[in-house]
Amino acid sequence: MGMVKHYLEFEKPLIELEREVENLKRFSKGKQIDFSDHLKYLEEKLHRLQKEIFSNLTGWQIAQLARHIDRPKASHYIQWMFDNFIELHGDRNYGDDPAILGGMAKFNGRAVTVIAHQKGADAKEMAYRNFGMPHPEGYRKALRLMKMAEIFGKPILTMIDTPGAFPGVGAEERGQAEAIARNLKMMVMLRTPILTIVIGEGGSGGALAIGVGDRILMLEHSIYSVISPEGCAAILWKDGEKGKEVAAESLKLKASDLYRLKVIDEIVKEPLGGAHRDPRGMSEILKEVMERHLRELEKMNMEDLLTLRYEKFRRMGTFIDDGRG
Repeated sequence: MGMVKHYLEFEKPLIELEREVENLKRFSKGKQIDFSDHLKYLEEKLHRLQKEIFSNLTGWQIAQLARHIDRPKASHYIQWMFDNFIELHGDRNYGDDPAILGGMAKFNGRAVTVIAHQKGADAKEMAYRNFGMPHPEGYRKALRLMKMAEIFGKPILTMIDTPGAFPGVGAEERGQAEAIARNLKMMVMLRTPILTIVIGEGGSGGALAIGVGDRILMLEHSIYSVISPEGCAAILWKDGEKGKEVAAESLKLKASDLYRLKVIDEIVKEPLGGAHRDPRGMSEILKEVMERHLRELEKMNMEDLLTLRYEKFRRMGTFIDDGRG
């Protein structure tokens, strides 16, 4: 685990300490002087500071972490956690959408279908992937792969990381709303286990279109919401910047909030400081959790699985009226 390339505002107190640790490690290589005691002191101090900062994050700070430029993308997890990934392209109707990455792979020896939002790891790829905002053909490609997984009896693994579906004129002309709605309808009925993981940003219907899972997991510093904090603030207070911190708290977009509200099934702990500080470590943690859930789902009777999936989403958003309101 090395130094990260980019820092968020609240991470800045860590910069100097991390540089000291890295410089001391480099300087001590091949030297006769023993720096181990001072290095241990600095590392312990860094660990304490990281713990202090990352155990008291606000909703807006977590939103920033979920969007962190260095945060591992779906392609990284596919590379590190799966074997023999074969990407499949196109919706057999209009074209291919690079914002949705999907195909067949092996996960711990079993054949699976993987479908994910892909934001891009650098400026060139971000533009190519449309910053992870799919067009209708992306969702139709995803549905084609899901139906294929059902035919061959393969579990489906989806990874959510999108600001939302692309809201452009072309996307609307080609039926963005219909594509999302059809995916929601069809995923409820698919006769194969579906495991969904929010790895970064889960934005609105753009996330839900591949998010109807038997189990829904969230990485600790990811977010899942009907709208972005900026979008919410712009609507409610006519100012997307000034109200974004208040909106982030009100939206209950943190993993801890969503677990309490029974929208998700498990929070996957991230390495201290976030997934971007130890991407490979994050993938090892996630792989273990995914394997546990997959084993449980594979043991279930298909009719029971479908019934529980339907009931799971019907329960979301329900509340008890005590008659006093």
